[in-house]
Amino acid sequence: MTTEAKSARTVDFHAHAILPSYVDALQRLGIDAAAEEGFPLPRWSAAEHLQFMAAAGIDFTVLSMATPHISDGKFARAVNEEFADLCRKYPDKFGFAATLPLPNVEESIEEFHHATENLDALGVKVASNSDGVYLGDESLDPIFAELDGQGALVIIHPGPARTLPRTGVVTGKVMALFEYPADTTRAVLNMLANRTLEKFPRLKVVVPHCGSFLPYMKQRAGAMFQMLAAMNLMEPVNFAAGVGKLFFDTAGDPMPEQFDMLTKIADLDKIILGTDYPYVPAQVILRKKNLFDTELTRRGLINKIYVDNARALLEV
Repeated sequence: MTTEAKSARTVDFHAHAILPSYVDALQRLGIDAAAEEGFPLPRWSAAEHLQFMAAAGIDFTVLSMATPHISDGKFARAVNEEFADLCRKYPDKFGFAATLPLPNVEESIEEFHHATENLDALGVKVASNSDGVYLGDESLDPIFAELDGQGALVIIHPGPARTLPRTGVVTGKVMALFEYPADTTRAVLNMLANRTLEKFPRLKVVVPHCGSFLPYMKQRAGAMFQMLAAMNLMEPVNFAAGVGKLFFDTAGDPMPEQFDMLTKIADLDKIILGTDYPYVPAQVILRKKNLFDTELTRRGLINKIYVDNARALLEV
């Protein structure tokens, strides 16, 4: 059994901050988080987050806006400005992925440049769908062209589909149970089918929650893409090659099964740490991460997943 120990900075790529500007935006836009997501906004403070990081052995966190997503450019700007202020206060602990007001093309491009050039954003966070417009939709290509020009880090986070069965089915009550991984998978399949990653090869796209349902879709989608192309219903797409361009975070329950499922579609160089704090309580994450740490250490992978892949992704 290897006794490999973490030797450098551990980075969490999937965590959120519930900022006053975000809560204000939801109120002003008339968005009820508990009603839309089936889950109340958790409590968050910088002090509690730093305490959690210390307990979890996490050195640096890439923060992003919580859900529900907001698509209003004015409020996205306010949230990004507050994120920047927070990260300036704790530059060795926090960075952030900027919120873009998708699907508005002009405002999203403007906000991307403002956030990366003036606020030191590390990348952007995009919703699986924004007002029903999914990642991979050609209407978003001008945005991704701008992101591609900078080789941007693009962190996907799910949101519920515009129309869902909300009553009479358990999955309609709490979005995190099924709809989050379903919508992430829907968005990534759309990106692959429409060749988003081929058109914009410099993008560094992170898929959350251990790949969501993509490990299951490897054979099914690959075969379906081939069949549809043979019927001239879509352009030929190499599913495996497309998935191979993606990065994946470990938010959720990576052990004992999800991590091994993820490695069926993802190279070990493309897997990074994610915790989903504070949506998952600190004590729950610490218990799960202890099991994951033990397994990664046994496999000699703890530095690769926690440190080396993060350094490559952030180019630090």
